[in-house]
Amino acid sequence: MPADSNDERAPRDDHARRTIRDEDGRLSPAFAATLIAVPAMILAGFITFALLRPDPTTPLDAMPAAPDAARACAPLMAALPAKLGDYGHRSVSGTTARWRSDNGDSVVLRCGVARPAGLEPSSRLQVVDAAQWFITDEQQTGVAYVAVDHRPYVALWLPRDSGPAPISETTALIDKTLARAPLELR
Repeated sequence: MPADSNDERAPRDDHARRTIRDEDGRLSPAFAATLIAVPAMILAGFITFALLRPDPTTPLDAMPAAPDAARACAPLMAALPAKLGDYGHRSVSGTTARWRSDNGDSVVLRCGVARPAGLEPSSRLQVVDAAQWFITDEQQTGVAYVAVDHRPYVALWLPRDSGPAPISETTALIDKTLARAPLELR
């Protein structure tokens, strides 16, 4: 029985060698094309996935909107620059704007969010030029801020390595286009 099984395998092994190599010992064109096509298709799939994947969510996406946000935010949204710091590739949808960097990180601005729930008289605020910012969420990837001394409220998501330019430029735009308002501390 063992002799028969070896005899049966020999033709299959010979056939496998003939499909990989031709009579001259060179790789068959079909096998060579497969060696090139499969990695190329895998690479194309990864590139397509990276380009078509949805924008990563930020804490700003979960913030409730204030009533009549679109109308109140119109002056700010109309004044948004094409580039914010080192972030370009701007996209705007309603009262939300995203600026994407070449490495895929995004600065996100959302105008017309509701008053932050955690804002209290003892809250620590960050003063940047002409606006006071309240940190609503800190993650390993970035920080969410809300400008609390202008109306409507404006939320800003900054990646950890964004530097000072995006918040400074946003502060200037907010001060130029939105009305100053007292802090609503409860």
